[in-house]
Amino acid sequence: MTKNSKSKNILNQLLDKGVRIPCPESVEIGPDIDPERVSGDDVTIYSGCKIFGQKTLIMSGVELGYEAPVTVHNCQLGKKVKLKGGFFYESCFLEGSGMGSGAQIREACLLEEGAKGAHTVGLKQTILLPFVTLGSLINFCDCLMSGGTDEKNHSEVGSSYIHFNYTPNQDKATPSLIGDVPKGVMINQRPIFLGGQGGLVGPVRIDFGNVVAAGAIVRKDILKEDTILLGSPTLTKSRPFHPGLYNNVKRIIDLNTGYIANLIALRRWYLDVRSGLMNQGPMGNALLEGALEKLDKAIQERLKRLGAVAGRMPRSIEIYKEVTSGNSNKALIQRKKEFSEKWPELEQVFKDSLAWEGDSSQKDRFLSTLEKTSRAKGENYVDTIKGLDENEALAGTIWLQDIVDKITEHIWKLLPGFTEKR
Repeated sequence: MTKNSKSKNILNQLLDKGVRIPCPESVEIGPDIDPERVSGDDVTIYSGCKIFGQKTLIMSGVELGYEAPVTVHNCQLGKKVKLKGGFFYESCFLEGSGMGSGAQIREACLLEEGAKGAHTVGLKQTILLPFVTLGSLINFCDCLMSGGTDEKNHSEVGSSYIHFNYTPNQDKATPSLIGDVPKGVMINQRPIFLGGQGGLVGPVRIDFGNVVAAGAIVRKDILKEDTILLGSPTLTKSRPFHPGLYNNVKRIIDLNTGYIANLIALRRWYLDVRSGLMNQGPMGNALLEGALEKLDKAIQERLKRLGAVAGRMPRSIEIYKEVTSGNSNKALIQRKKEFSEKWPELEQVFKDSLAWEGDSSQKDRFLSTLEKTSRAKGENYVDTIKGLDENEALAGTIWLQDIVDKITEHIWKLLPGFTEKR
């Protein structure tokens, strides 16, 4: 059977099982699509759409291409996902999430329940926890954002916003943590608001409840909750720039460690919590598998980028010595050398931590409580999590934070030159 005939046969199978395709002759279905991974229940694929990839999953209530053609390649789409137009590649969308037309969603993006974007949104290696909402004309790469409680009270990014994730030293060890995982997964935190026509210079951390006014560029962490950044001072200083010279190594390690640790905690959450709340037969299992795959890719990407910076430390030391003409800070040189030499061990800590389950007593106590709430809420994920009272949610946060803290502790133990007093 030729590719064309196979594709046509798959298209006919989708039509036979009830998928609404108003103009079948305009829709391209790849020969590698598995019809068993496409629901026939209230799924609509509009004109001009292209569906590719053997890992593609389309669950009930999905709507593709209402505003403009959609291309989907190896994406997992949960129930009631609406992708109105654009290109979607190697990403996962949980129930009720969606994007407006003109979107370009590249690999390793994960949008959880109710997370949405308006038109012309570009994402890559980005994770949005439930109900996080993006405006239009946004470019977010290498971010995780959480905060908010529902569709009306959610973290939001205003239109024309960018996360600057590429440095003059040509590296991408720049992930930004907007909110966090241990508290963010509980869907009970104050929302974060990033005003339009602004940006983040990664890597930065922003805590819950904070507001960044329109037009402001965030260059430093905002860790005090419930504050507002009204503007960014105009940068009028100029100084020599030496490509390859890293002076902020400790900050790079600190923020990347925190980000990776949060991803690992979220992965643990999926393995131990979501696995029991996404069990909707083969399709539910496939959706969970797709989400975990995106988290694994995100972790691998961050290790790759941080490792690349570690590999540049010997050259950075050479440049530093040249620039300082013999007046070098020996402690700074030693720290860079330590980071470079210890990278294999640091990387192994991150990889080993994928198997860490956190404090077993805290975990078991939380999961026991969660099981009771789940039975009362009919195993609906959002309702179950929001059904936890303050103390119950706090127990889950403590469990996940313990994972983050242990990873961070192990990393700094391997880098005594960064922590010892001088």
